[in-house]
Amino acid sequence: MTSEGTHAESYDRGIAIRKEVLGEDHVQRSLDQVSEFARPIQELVTEYCWGEVWSRDGIDRRTRSMLNLGMLTALNRSHELGVHVRGALRNGVTVAEIQEVLLQAAIYVGVPAALESFRVAERVIEEEGRDA
Repeated sequence: MTSEGTHAESYDRGIAIRKEVLGEDHVQRSLDQVSEFARPIQELVTEYCWGEVWSRDGIDRRTRSMLNLGMLTALNRSHELGVHVRGALRNGVTVAEIQEVLLQAAIYVGVPAALESFRVAERVIEEEGRDA
């Protein structure tokens, strides 16, 4: 699926985008703490998720962030949701837009999943010093 260049170039592009969206400290901490067993999945995620998909021109990062919030709510993946709420804020998604995405998800994927997502999002929003 590599769109342009080598796997190393996709990985480097992925690291750069991942740091821009999630924050350099978060990404460095993730890479520093990864075990040898889990290293291949971190490399795959960095190269393909961040280096190939997040780098595409088809939709902007704000939109990608909002889509991720809805999908992670549907999958009930609280840890990843928290990471992506922080990323959404960095990508210019407002607190009100996050709330709307989670309300939209509640209707289509269920209230229990959305309730958990609201709890996670509110905690991250407060940690980031934003008004919930």
